[in-house]
Amino acid sequence: MLKTYLVGLTLLGVCASCSPTATLYIVRHAERANDSDTTSLSADGLRRADKLALRLAQVHLDTIYVTPYTRTRQTALPTAHSKGLPLTQYPPSPVTRLTQRIRTFRNKSALAVGHSNTILEIARDLGTTPVRQMIQHGDYANLLIVKMRLTSSGWKATLKEETY
Repeated sequence: MLKTYLVGLTLLGVCASCSPTATLYIVRHAERANDSDTTSLSADGLRRADKLALRLAQVHLDTIYVTPYTRTRQTALPTAHSKGLPLTQYPPSPVTRLTQRIRTFRNKSALAVGHSNTILEIARDLGTTPVRQMIQHGDYANLLIVKMRLTSSGWKATLKEETY
């Protein structure tokens, strides 16, 4: 009887650890050359994009999402090149267009490069509560890491907030 009980507990633990997961790394595009909508990254922004690639070098990514703006693509390119991944475009609004895709993940990870007015909203829509209420105009260093696990009652998400 005890042996059956222990085997059952072991299987329960194995099943819990096999729950589908999803991880989303969310960043704002790097420093821009000017305030126009069509601007490229500045020299500082290009250096930050390289720094992001270094930060994510040991991270497995399946997909890299960018908005249609040049600055998001340029921010993601060093990471995409180092991982041999294409850039997948998503609309910046509504954020549910991206978060619905993430909820279909099963044991996958992605990078999403967004904007000051979308990255916190993405994290919130995935069920987390970022400490920051808004991203300031000159703030480019935030890295939000949302880890999700599918449970019998739906996705459970945790958030780690870093800078890079």
